[in-house]
Amino acid sequence: MSLQEPQEQFEHEMEQDTSTDDSPLSDSDAHLPSSESDSVSVSANEDSPLPDIPDLMDKPAPVRVSSTERLSSSSEESSHIEPSDGPGWYVIHCYSGYENKVRHNLEQRIETMGMKDMIFDVVIPTQEEIEVKDGKRRTVERHIFPGYVLVNLQLTEESWYVVRNTPGVTGFVGMGNNPTPLRPEEVSQIIKRMEADAPTVKVTYKVGERVRIVDGPFNDFRGLVSEIDMERTKVRVMVSFFGRETPVELDFLQVEKA
Repeated sequence: MSLQEPQEQFEHEMEQDTSTDDSPLSDSDAHLPSSESDSVSVSANEDSPLPDIPDLMDKPAPVRVSSTERLSSSSEESSHIEPSDGPGWYVIHCYSGYENKVRHNLEQRIETMGMKDMIFDVVIPTQEEIEVKDGKRRTVERHIFPGYVLVNLQLTEESWYVVRNTPGVTGFVGMGNNPTPLRPEEVSQIIKRMEADAPTVKVTYKVGERVRIVDGPFNDFRGLVSEIDMERTKVRVMVSFFGRETPVELDFLQVEKA
């Protein structure tokens, strides 16, 4: 595949992808400037399973430009990409809530543009989470890093171009113009969280907030949260008995926000 494809063909493709009725992205949302969002800079953090990815969610929304300006800038940027020695996991940024749409768009482009031998997998890191709402317990799937998608690829100008120009993608995570691959230990941490046997418990209340006990001998009692122990998944609630505040230790799932 050559990068010197007719510009009109790409513009037509972008307009089709962003003008369908089921697309959550408006036509103007899909055209984003390379100068501000092609590569999102991060700082290294040895203690974090990902290189400060959650901190990037506060990045200002990019200014919208025309498709002609975007494609021209993308072509110039791709010429400065340093090819990788082998496959690696890279992080791309997208609009929060549109992760599934971006993955669908990218997988379609990989198929139609014959890039299966260079772009191998597209993953949205998720994990199961238990939450209690209206006294009912339910398991939901939560995105570990909202607004981010992982892509396993062999980095070249061609693969960069296909991913970067996918509708909804606002840029790669990396330093300067070159995307930065995740370290093997970072990938292992993410996979470990995704494959965890027991789902995590979502805590919707904070210390000092009023909660209602929904299970056990103190069912339907109300009180104030005095302590939350994340390691033991326990919460201590101050409950009033005959005018006296008494601490009661409960499981996370026995309490919900009042």
